[in-house]
Amino acid sequence: MKRLLTLAVLLVLSACGGTAADAGTGSSSAGTSSGGELTGTLTVFAAASLTDVFGDLGDQLEKQNPRLHVQFNFAGSSALATQLTQGAPADVFASANEKQMTVVTDAGLQAADPTVFTENVLEIAVPAGNPGKVTGLADFGDADLTLALCATDVPCGAAAQAVFADAGITAKPDTEEEDVKAALTKVQLGEVDAALVYATDVRAAGSGVEGISFPEAEQEVNDYPICVLAAAPNPDAAQAFLDLVTSDAGRRALTAAGFRTP
Repeated sequence: MKRLLTLAVLLVLSACGGTAADAGTGSSSAGTSSGGELTGTLTVFAAASLTDVFGDLGDQLEKQNPRLHVQFNFAGSSALATQLTQGAPADVFASANEKQMTVVTDAGLQAADPTVFTENVLEIAVPAGNPGKVTGLADFGDADLTLALCATDVPCGAAAQAVFADAGITAKPDTEEEDVKAALTKVQLGEVDAALVYATDVRAAGSGVEGISFPEAEQEVNDYPICVLAAAPNPDAAQAFLDLVTSDAGRRALTAAGFRTP
């Protein structure tokens, strides 16, 4: 099943005056059937670090509602916020920090106040075997190592900069990536000695990546807010997805993925 909604598709839809529901169903109809079943297309814009767990929750909602199609746009939260303020159609926005959610709420795009549904912390990711012999955060100031960070305008990059400032470290990255998954990919491919990503991404990467926790991470915990958007093409499905994320089942899924309960 094709679950990812690319920026290119979004831009084309916006230019043509269409909606994400148009792309998924061939019509703009959305909502609930007479029997209460959700129908149409649900479009969720979510931080890249939520890819695995939100994909699973989307599958659950589809199984409960066979005539509903859930599609995701996973990217850096700053890129998603920009797309939304530029008119990209979506039903739900989940950000990896409150700053990027504020961009959306300041534009008046939310249907109700956002809800913080989970937390995450940074962790050092290194290739299996740790060939660079990385031991802690201070190694990000070592010019002899090849290092990756998230760009400073995305939540994982903003948290990294705050951690470095707290620890008095001048980081010397060789690359700054557009989102946390891109930074992790550099580690998985062995292109860098280390990257600063989320603990959840290290867990999701499996045996090809090793994680190194560091005490400074606890000083910069990322809150993840979620909201239904005011112009949601499918508001009933949007609310159902938000309810699932914040339910006991949603919390269990997030905890299993390594996220924290706020």
